[in-house]
Amino acid sequence: MRNFSDLTEREVLALAIANEEEDSRVYADFAEMLRADYPASAKIFDDMAAEENQHRQWLIALHQKKFGEHIPLIRRSDVRGFVTRPTFWSATPMRPDAIRKQASLMELETANFYRNAAARSTDASIRKLLGDLAMAEVAHEHTADRLIEENLPKSMRDEEAETARRMFVLRVVQPGLVGLMDGSVSTLAPVFAAAFATHRPFEAFLVGLAASLGAGISMGFAEALSDNGSLTGRGAPLLRGVITGAMTTLGGIGHTLPFLITNFWTAMAVACAVVVAELGIISWIRWKYMDAPPLAATLQVALGGALVFATGVLIGQG
Repeated sequence: MRNFSDLTEREVLALAIANEEEDSRVYADFAEMLRADYPASAKIFDDMAAEENQHRQWLIALHQKKFGEHIPLIRRSDVRGFVTRPTFWSATPMRPDAIRKQASLMELETANFYRNAAARSTDASIRKLLGDLAMAEVAHEHTADRLIEENLPKSMRDEEAETARRMFVLRVVQPGLVGLMDGSVSTLAPVFAAAFATHRPFEAFLVGLAASLGAGISMGFAEALSDNGSLTGRGAPLLRGVITGAMTTLGGIGHTLPFLITNFWTAMAVACAVVVAELGIISWIRWKYMDAPPLAATLQVALGGALVFATGVLIGQG
C-alpha cells in the first residue's frame, strides 16, 4: 500500500479513473435498489451513474493524450487514506432520502480528498490536476441537486415518503406488533396460572421465561417461513422472523421479570402494572401506525388481555 503523496501524476490519473468507475457502479446499484418502489429516484441515480461514466471517459481521454493507452491498475484500497465506499449491493434496502444523503457524502468526501491533496502538492501539474478533480466532484454535487429538482418535484417526494412509511409499517411495524401482541397476551395465562397455583414467584418466573422464549422461537420461525416477501412485498423473511421473534419474547418477558421479586403480592402488583403498560403500548402502536381509532384499539386489546388474564387466574386458583 502506498501513500497518496508518493503517486506520480499518471498514477493519480489512473486512481481517479478507477474512482469514477466505482462511483458510477455504486450509483447504478442505488438505482436498482430503488427501481421497484421509487422509480423517480431510480432515474436520478441512473442519470448520476451516466454522469460519472462520462467523467471517467474524459479522464481516460486525458490519460491517453498524456501517457498512452495503458492505464495502470490502481484501486482505492491500494492507496493509504484514500476514500472508501461501503458495500451497498448486499445491504438492507435503504430509503431514498438516506441514499441521496449517502450520494452527497460520497461526492463531498472525494472532493475534500482531492482538495487537501492538491494543497499539499508542490508539483504544479499534480496540483492543477487535483484541483480540477476537486472542482469536478463539486460539479457532481450540483448535478445531483439539479437532477433532483428536474426529476423529483415535492409532490413526488411526498409520495415516496408515504410509500416508505407504508413499507416500514409492512416490513417492521406489522411483524413487530404481531409478536408483541402474541407475547404480551398469550403468556399471561401460563404465568399467572403458575403464580396463583403455587404462590411462589420464582416458579412463576420460570414458567414465564420458558413460555416467552418458546413463543418467541415459534413465532419467529412461523413468520420467517410464511412467505419470501416476493409476492406480498413484506421484505426479507429472515428479518421479519427476527423482529417477530424478538418482540414476542420481549412481550412475554415484560410481565415475567417482576416475579423475581420474592414477596408474592408485591410481585403480582408490579406484574399487573407491567401488563397494563404493555397493553397500552400495543394500543398506541395500533392507533399510530394501523389507523385504528384510539378508543376501539384500547378496548379491543384490553378485552383480549382481560380474557387471557382471567383464564390464567381461574386455572391457577382452581
